[in-house]
Amino acid sequence: MQRRTLVIAAAAASTLALTACGGGGGDQAADPEGRGDITIWYSNNEQEITWGKQMVEAWNKDNPDEQVKAQEIPAGSSSEEVIGAAITAGNAPCLIFNTAPAAVPQFQKQGGLVNLSDFPDGDDYITERSGDLADQYRSEDGSFYQMPWKSNPVMIFYNKDMFQQAGLDPENPSLSTYDEFLQTARTLKEKGVAQYAINPAPTSEFFQSWFDFYPLYAAQTGGTLLLEDGKATFDSEEGKAVAEFWRTLYEEKLAGQEQYQGDAFADGYAAMSIVGPWAISVYGDGVNWGSVPIPTKDGTDPADTWTFSDAKNVGMFTACENQATAWDVLKFATSEEQDGQWLEATGQMPLRQDLTGTFPDYFTANPAYEVFGDQAARTVEVPNVPNSVEIWQAFRDGYSKAIIFGEGDVDSFLSDTAAKVDELAAGN
Repeated sequence: MQRRTLVIAAAAASTLALTACGGGGGDQAADPEGRGDITIWYSNNEQEITWGKQMVEAWNKDNPDEQVKAQEIPAGSSSEEVIGAAITAGNAPCLIFNTAPAAVPQFQKQGGLVNLSDFPDGDDYITERSGDLADQYRSEDGSFYQMPWKSNPVMIFYNKDMFQQAGLDPENPSLSTYDEFLQTARTLKEKGVAQYAINPAPTSEFFQSWFDFYPLYAAQTGGTLLLEDGKATFDSEEGKAVAEFWRTLYEEKLAGQEQYQGDAFADGYAAMSIVGPWAISVYGDGVNWGSVPIPTKDGTDPADTWTFSDAKNVGMFTACENQATAWDVLKFATSEEQDGQWLEATGQMPLRQDLTGTFPDYFTANPAYEVFGDQAARTVEVPNVPNSVEIWQAFRDGYSKAIIFGEGDVDSFLSDTAAKVDELAAGN
């Protein structure tokens, strides 16, 4: 299993032919008070399917007149393309448990998403479950068009055996400050234990910056989003510190400039990786790994360190005929009981307040996940703004040229890219 990635296409222009689903378009008009059978989609990940099947079975057992029919999201070049095409065709299901936050502005622009804040208890339910982090998922009008659902807060995984071979402390690695991280990376390279100290994908897809620049920027700023109040935030001393850190890694060949075909960390090609809790089960006993928080320039207490969320959420779609039932199913699926089932089945973190305090037995029995459960309270999301994908692509283009390949200076990259991002955020 590779690091989770996504590709968002111009779905409105897609001609994908999708079979109409119960709870989708059809002859009936969507009804915010409608009750009856609905259809939902969930990811094709085996663990998520296991959770989804038990959730649906539990609901259906107690609600014979409001049955849920569930299926894996149909195959396509990306789930976002499939969802966008279903919106255009008018046959989207009621709920999709695989909605990327970066895609929400486009789906909303297509008229495909139900405003969850319009339900009488909508705002209260979402904010009581997710706390202050929920505000990152509000759209520009202040409403929720997505249910904050689950996150995979990213941290640094490192190969303990490689650290040992390089003469480094495998239990207490020096990785908390930029200087420490760079010195550790140099030692790993000099000792020849891996081709690269760390090897994030150097490719140009818009989302790749979520797994190199953005986690470190979140940590360095204590939780600042790439844009706030419609303006880029990264043309700053903090943004410069992060950019120069990564540029040094590339200049000194401590990170690779060419794409690796495979999992660089699992294959021993790189001694470190930026990953979420899903990696615990993926690497398992195959890699003797450890995990530490994202570094900052001068070091930050782990209890105060922020990172990128790598979240997926739940959307309710306007083709849904029985929206009242869909809302009740959505609340059931994100209840404390089902969040506990989710944790057990997947090891991914529900976007819920006081996660470790709510599920102490789980984290006691699964101590490797506890640091991620704690980290889940301090995550930043991609900004919920129009032109989200275009903004991230503009950022990635500038970052790739200046930071990965060393063309031009860091200051110009930051100022020029911030100007482009501001223009896109203004809708131009």
